Amino acid sequence: MTLPMFLLLASALFSVGLYGALSQQAVVMVMMGLELMINGVIVAAAALWWFLAPQQPDGQVLVLVVIAAMTVEMALGFAVVTLLFRSSDADMTDMAGKLRG
Repeated sequence: MTLPMFLLLASALFSVGLYGALSQQAVVMVMMGLELMINGVIVAAAALWWFLAPQQPDGQVLVLVVIAAMTVEMALGFAVVTLLFRSSDADMTDMAGKLRG
């Protein structure tokens, strides 16, 4: 595959994630949209590093660190959503916004 194909894939992932994050009201679906957006950025960054400097592993190592951080962040986010649902049956973003105090 060529660099424009990877960038097209990355922009498609980002666009679908943006649509999913903005159009959904369920907290889990918003998080899935954010996950797709981050994956699009990761694909674009990895493709750029691969095509610009294929002999240096700096870019690939940074992509692996970002993926690990993203995994931990999403796991914590899902834990918070699960706790929020168990404590007050709030599974929509407008319900979660009313939980002050």
